[in-house]
Amino acid sequence: MSFVKFLTSKVFFKQIALAIIAVVVMCFIALKWLSVTTNHGEFITVPDLKGKSLETVGIELKDNHLALEIQDSANYNPKYPKYSVIEQNPVAGSNVKENRKIYLILNPSGYRKVEVPNILKRTFRQAKPQLEALEFTIGKITYKDAIGEGVISMSHDGKTLKPGTLLPLTSKIDLVVGNGKL
Repeated sequence: MSFVKFLTSKVFFKQIALAIIAVVVMCFIALKWLSVTTNHGEFITVPDLKGKSLETVGIELKDNHLALEIQDSANYNPKYPKYSVIEQNPVAGSNVKENRKIYLILNPSGYRKVEVPNILKRTFRQAKPQLEALEFTIGKITYKDAIGEGVISMSHDGKTLKPGTLLPLTSKIDLVVGNGKL
């Protein structure tokens, strides 16, 4: 039998028809299997977790069949309680699948500590921006009779500070500055 006669025979067309039917059936089965295993069309809305404690978040995510993953803690935010959620990904209101991880960023227990710079013997005009750049707050400024017009001493909560002391961000630093009069 020649190749051309085989291509035009009933056996060849039956085999092609069976192959096409088999491919269609396999595709149908594969799509149904994927639909069932991936919960196609079923979503869970992510709850708003901002400002909530870690215990509350754990219970809420468990009730919604979601998992939690703590990424890190960020810079302290005084608007939120300690160890509460300040950021989440995906954001609240997003639709996700069951058992999806919700990544959380927590509020630390307080401001991070920063080293107090050496501003002694510098003018107030030089010391102020240096302290403010490190997010310290300038407290009470006391002028004292001295030869120079530089910073004579600095204190925090009534205690004298030395350069290099660690203080939390936004701490108030009181300064004693020379007025240039003796």
